[in-house]
Parts: sequence; structure tokens; C-alpha cells
Amino acid sequence: MAPAYAALDIGEAAPRFTANAAVAGKTFRYSLADALAKGPVVVYFFPAADSADCSIEAHAFAEAIDQFTALGATVIGVSADDIGTLTKFSVRACNGKFPVASDESKSVIRSFDALMQTRPDFANRLSYVIASDGRIAYFYQNLNPDRHVERMLGAVRALQKP
Repeated sequence: MAPAYAALDIGEAAPRFTANAAVAGKTFRYSLADALAKGPVVVYFFPAADSADCSIEAHAFAEAIDQFTALGATVIGVSADDIGTLTKFSVRACNGKFPVASDESKSVIRSFDALMQTRPDFANRLSYVIASDGRIAYFYQNLNPDRHVERMLGAVRALQKP
């Protein structure tokens, strides 16, 4: 099976979005533009809150959040789950360490070419690093959650180098 590639390539402008999100069980309105004003952003898409692999991935991002913060980066997870589901997930799997955004309409998921082709009701497991200038610096797509955090940390570290 040939790998699928993201439509958004390195150097392209990332789509700006706002969405209902939750962190530590509290909901708020997330803005990518506001987050980028503070530094690079890791936007990671995941298929479904509370599934085994998505919980593993969220927990891994939570464990690494201090490393991202030390590099000046923030993390946001995005799925097609409703905000109620994600509010609970933000506590259970994300340990209250970073926000997760609800995209029930899948408009953000589509704009980042993160729709799962074989199951279009779900986001694919696709992660992006967006540089402070709003351009894609790196992306990684793999349904296995194991390497997303490591790859995203490496890409954020690479942004720090002159």
C-alpha cells in the first residue's frame, strides 16, 4: 500500500481557524492566529477521542508538553468529536496539559487535508508543525501513534536552529 501524503506541503500557508476547544475540562474558543502570535504550533489530527490509539497519542503529547513549551511551541489536537466528548478527553487522556478542538463539520480537517479517505467521518492521524510565520514547517502522517510526538519535537527543535 502506497503512503498517503498531505496536500499541505512544507512552506505552504496553514489555514487559519477558530474552533470550540477544551483544556482541563474547560471549554473556550481556540484561535490558531492567536496561538501563532506566541510561537510555533503543533496541530495534530486524530480519529476519535477515547479510542485506544488516540488516548495513547494524547497521553504522549501530555507527557512531552514541557519539552514543547521549553521550545516556545504549543500543541492543539483536533478531531471530529463533539465538544462534550473532548471536554472529558481533555482531562482523561490529555491530563489537562493542552487543548483539543472540536471540528464536527470537518471544515478544519478538510482544510488541512486530514480527512481519512477510507473512513470519511474521521480525521486521519496527521500532525503538522506550523512555524510562527504561519507556514507549514513539517508534517507526518501515520495511523500508528507512536512516533508523532518524537517527530513533532524534532521538527520544532529544527525551527530553533539558524
